[in-house]
Amino acid sequence: MLNGIDGRITPTLLHCLARMGHGDDLVIADANFAADSTARHCVVDRPIPLAGLDAVQAIDVITGLLPLDGFGDFAALRMEIDGDAQEMGEVHHQAWAVLRPRLPEGGQLTNCPRPRFYDHAKTAFAVVQTAETRPFGCFILKKGVVF
Repeated sequence: MLNGIDGRITPTLLHCLARMGHGDDLVIADANFAADSTARHCVVDRPIPLAGLDAVQAIDVITGLLPLDGFGDFAALRMEIDGDAQEMGEVHHQAWAVLRPRLPEGGQLTNCPRPRFYDHAKTAFAVVQTAETRPFGCFILKKGVVF
């Protein structure tokens, strides 16, 4: 254990977050996401498990350490619900409630269709697999800079 580090952050996740640079993406995957096959394309080629946390809890603990990006197209994006890009499920509302106060100036919250999300996820630095069971409970966080 370390002082000031939330005990829910695993050593593997802490190492991953420290290795990431500005602009790198981190996938927060729900329990149904193809984490293993997606992670094979990432810098960290195995999913990082956070089995005891849902997506919102994972986002909360991760963004307590990881600064979000304010310069790119998004600071965080969510997987769209199929057939309705504007509809947001409970998991999306809860995640945005955690993320909004942590956005830097210029930081954007956005969404993308499920097939495009899968493609984008393959270019990420790493995939964090959560125990999230709510549909479409997948997100990508873009690492910002520490000022």
